[in-house]
Amino acid sequence: MEEAIVSLAVERISDLLIHEAVFLKDVKDQVESLRAELKRMQCFLKDADSKFEQDARFQNRVWEIRDLAYDAEDAIDSFILKAAHQRGFHGIVKRFTSIFTKPYHLHKIGVQVKAIKTKLQNISENLPAFEIPDDGEGSSSIFKVQQQFRRTYSHVEEEDVVSLEVSTKDVMTMLMFEEDRPHAVVSIVGMGGLGKTTLARKVYNHVDVRHHFDFLAWFSISQQCKPREVLLSVLKKVLSPSNDEREKIEKMDEIELRRTLFDALKEKRYLVVLDDIWRSEDWDILKPAFPRGRKGSKILFTTRIKNVASRADPWSTPVELSLLTDDESWNLLCRKAFPRSKMASQCCSEEFVKLGKEMVKKCGGLPLAIVVLGCLLATKQSVAQWEMVHKNIHGHLNELPHQDRQYGAVNRILVLSYNDLPYPLKPCFLYLSHYPEDWEIPKKELIRLWIAEGFIPENKEFLMEDLGEKFLEELIDRSLVQVSRRDHTGTNVETCRVHDLLRELCTKKAREEKFLEIIQQAQHELEVTLAESMLRRISIHPSKSKVYVKGEHPKLRSLLFSQNEELVELCISKYKSFKFLRVLTLAKRGNKWWHVSTEIGNLQHLRYLKLYYNNKMILPRSFGRLKNLYTLYIKFCDDIVIPDGVFKLERLRHIVIKLDGIFSEYGFRWQQGFTSKNIETLKFIEVDEKAAENNAVLRWTNIQSLGIAFTGAEYVKPTLILLAKLQRLRSVSLCFFDVSHLDLEPLSQYYHLSKLKLVGGIEDEPHPNGHVLNFLPSNIVKLTLFYCKLIQDPIAVLEKLCHLRILYLKDAYIGSKMVCSANGFPKLDYLGMILRKLEEWEIEEGAMPCLRELELVNVESLRMFPEGLRYITTLQELNLIEISSSLEERIEVIDGREGEDFYKVRHIPSIHII
Repeated sequence: MEEAIVSLAVERISDLLIHEAVFLKDVKDQVESLRAELKRMQCFLKDADSKFEQDARFQNRVWEIRDLAYDAEDAIDSFILKAAHQRGFHGIVKRFTSIFTKPYHLHKIGVQVKAIKTKLQNISENLPAFEIPDDGEGSSSIFKVQQQFRRTYSHVEEEDVVSLEVSTKDVMTMLMFEEDRPHAVVSIVGMGGLGKTTLARKVYNHVDVRHHFDFLAWFSISQQCKPREVLLSVLKKVLSPSNDEREKIEKMDEIELRRTLFDALKEKRYLVVLDDIWRSEDWDILKPAFPRGRKGSKILFTTRIKNVASRADPWSTPVELSLLTDDESWNLLCRKAFPRSKMASQCCSEEFVKLGKEMVKKCGGLPLAIVVLGCLLATKQSVAQWEMVHKNIHGHLNELPHQDRQYGAVNRILVLSYNDLPYPLKPCFLYLSHYPEDWEIPKKELIRLWIAEGFIPENKEFLMEDLGEKFLEELIDRSLVQVSRRDHTGTNVETCRVHDLLRELCTKKAREEKFLEIIQQAQHELEVTLAESMLRRISIHPSKSKVYVKGEHPKLRSLLFSQNEELVELCISKYKSFKFLRVLTLAKRGNKWWHVSTEIGNLQHLRYLKLYYNNKMILPRSFGRLKNLYTLYIKFCDDIVIPDGVFKLERLRHIVIKLDGIFSEYGFRWQQGFTSKNIETLKFIEVDEKAAENNAVLRWTNIQSLGIAFTGAEYVKPTLILLAKLQRLRSVSLCFFDVSHLDLEPLSQYYHLSKLKLVGGIEDEPHPNGHVLNFLPSNIVKLTLFYCKLIQDPIAVLEKLCHLRILYLKDAYIGSKMVCSANGFPKLDYLGMILRKLEEWEIEEGAMPCLRELELVNVESLRMFPEGLRYITTLQELNLIEISSSLEERIEVIDGREGEDFYKVRHIPSIHII
């Protein structure tokens, strides 16, 4: 890990030499010399991880080098701040250079650099001689590592469910047994990593379970149980409230939430899963919110503590998961350790089998440990490499008391897998510790944070985001990170999570290596006071709905806050107390304009900034001084004022400024001269004639995701023609409010597009080339049509999109009849519709052969369910929200009497009516 820290310092110095070279003058040679010395240390540290825990003599040397790397980073960052201040004060570079580069202005950094270099040389004298890498290797070695990564990644999650058949049947039987008593709890008990959550998810998603219960909800509890969040989450699922109602619910206290949830569930047969519950007291707080419900209602626990399960329901016997047998353990290891292409040759090799069986015994039958060990061994190609892993596990165990060896082996395997990571991946993995337990981590946010922290440096060969994607896939491939959800393509990761045991390792290592510290807000305090003695990255985990950060921590690099900003407010006292910040999230609530402090412009090192406000927001002109900003994410609820300087920030890669509401496409107005070549995400921008002027948008050569609101029809076609030339463009959102006579023909040339959203009225009068939607690109995978008010049935065109997997129709069609023809929508997986005028819906046999989920909202005029639903045998879930009572009655079963349309939906495992 220390090698990665030194690498970051080398990157900071390299960045300085590139971007601030004009201001270094007399000390440039000293800075370059320090960079070379740090690179020499990298060579030593490459071998340090394996020796660190075995040889205490290395520890002090490694820690000294790490601390000196931090000192070097501080000196460089201080210099950049001073350079930025002087540049702003003196106005022009020429004049600034003549003043600032005088010897006395550079004396301080010269002294600091010399002192750090001397200490490094003193350490170096006691180390073996190492070659200094060729110029550029320090920064480019990260890409050499990338080239060594395995090229093939599994994009389909493999369920590591071993020997769960019996347990599955037991849990299913207990859930389906219709006891008529309150608070009937079914519990799955076992140690961490045994597969409790895997089993619970398998049961929760089972066809019979989905069909049996009226309402299902899942919530991860973890060690830090937050009753209010649990109640709020379940209540939102059962009520599916509008924005106004949601705001009302969020203001309720715990007592009101319990009462409201109780009333919402009392007429339903419900199943609520509380995953990973640790304390009986947590259940005691939540229990009053859950009524008897309809006969057969259940709560499903997963817990590591048998006593918690027994106390929750003394009449129910917990299902205890057992460890895997030796044969089951070996079979699971083989599946992970030997890629299919090598199974035949290596798996039968006597040396591999002998070593593998000895190592898998150390896992103690724990599936998580076996999977992680298998993925570690999959990276080792020779018997000698397997012997080294075996030696590391065995040697460690000999140092432990006999009774601790089983669990010591499991921990050692996890540590070995971490140590085996290529050095650029270690900080990426440790960074995951800042997310709360059981948190669903958005991929895009994570990679942008990695970039802001400097874990993924700039390079001409690769886009940083693409390399970040590779890094995440590698962590997933090693089973250190789990895929939670795939995106609209069905292949790329959308969200991920970290298993509890791995997160414990992650948190422990991050603290040990002075990498990141988690601050748990005290229950009785609103304020969190930071101090310079704390680590350079701090993650705040709030216990209340407001956190006020104060104190002095001039060396702080990241103030992380991974909570729901809509629920928790985070304020900061003095920006000048955190002058080195690179990552900052602020969330605020109020009834007036938020004038963001001008002091924020002094955070010259800021690379990632996220702001949330539930009202109107004004950004200060000082925003234009944030020259290093990579990601700017702002969510507001009414109006926003953005200074021109924001659009002159050349390093900006991701700008997301969006309205928190139905029409999120409203954002900010186009600024002339905004032509950043680095921009990859740009949402949401209002475009007038300036966008097409001088072909400005063609300079966005890296743009991948774009959201545009047009102010006039005459700007649409010229802009779309230009955008078609941007080869990296994958996602486009177009808004046409108060715009008429559109010409969308250029969309047919968007060959690389996979995601498209059209918002606003689209006139579909008879057209010489057919339906207005004929111009949709054929390669679209996800399509949203919102408020389009089409008169002609759009299905005739949409069903021919052979790659379409996800379709949302939200007030898109105002006609009364819709027809899905045979063989239409060959790959459609999800269909969601809000069509208030629809009266008749016809589905021919053979239509939508892959559909798994159907959601109908406000289909208030629909007279009956289409006959063709019974032909869609793949359909797993039907969600009906705010439908008419007459339509609801057609599929209800009351006292054994089936509604008229029940036979059409009988085969669907899960039907939710909200």
